[in-house]
Amino acid sequence: MLNSIYQSLNPVAFSIGPFVVRWYGLAYLAAFVCGYLLIVRISRSWKLAITSDDVLTIVLCAAFGVLIGARLGYCLFYGDGYYFSHPLEIFALSEGGMSFHGGLAGCLVGGCVASRLLGIPFLTLADFGAIVAPVGLFFGRIANFINGELWGKVTSMPWGVVFPTGGSLPRHPTQLYEAALEGLVLFAILFVLARRKPTLPRGSFLGTFLVFYGIFRFLIEFVRVPDAQLGYIIGGVITMGQILSLPVIVAGLIVLLWVRTHPRPQQGKALGSDGGDGSDDQPAPGAD
Repeated sequence: MLNSIYQSLNPVAFSIGPFVVRWYGLAYLAAFVCGYLLIVRISRSWKLAITSDDVLTIVLCAAFGVLIGARLGYCLFYGDGYYFSHPLEIFALSEGGMSFHGGLAGCLVGGCVASRLLGIPFLTLADFGAIVAPVGLFFGRIANFINGELWGKVTSMPWGVVFPTGGSLPRHPTQLYEAALEGLVLFAILFVLARRKPTLPRGSFLGTFLVFYGIFRFLIEFVRVPDAQLGYIIGGVITMGQILSLPVIVAGLIVLLWVRTHPRPQQGKALGSDGGDGSDDQPAPGAD
């Protein structure tokens, strides 16, 4: 216990009178801003006919999809029936409760909407989302750590952390494990692949993201304490997070198989999607 790390961070970043800003909200904001900047950079690097206004539309559609999907996903998969009898509580966002798997589904739906609005192939937009998603995961898991939530099992490892809501014993800081693997490592893999864009058809990044995220999340769940209202789902070992991660891995493998058998290049606006032939579209500004 003498060598334990004690987490005593304030989940509130700052407040001005009754206006309170939490680190979790700032994490979402940082994720969307970084997502915008990354898509601008990638679209320019890939020489796609996508303007800065198009990127803004993409980010807004994804943002609404993530927020709505993450909340509905939590209420459906982690609410243990509570929200069916208290439907108005679904809108109580200040009380927390967001699911990544639901956010992923919502983001894909938002991508479909953006694809229809802009005339850009869905899989190209999905690849953009796959590359920037680890950045959002990184910020989100750091915010989880600051909030002192989603901690892991008791551990004797020297990096064990004592959380205010987790009792007096040090626990695995699973939020930081996820920030490292699902955030930094996965982003590094996808960003390196993005530099090889000419040899990678659309859908490659989405499939890669789904497979690696599912594997990382499945493994980390072994040392993460499941949600109290659900506990372990199968045999005192398997959690809801692991159950939801398995179809993510399978979906990623299916996407990669599809990409291998139906390779298509990345594409910006389709010809005539904005009333012209697309030849005058300029890539969004950004660094090479």
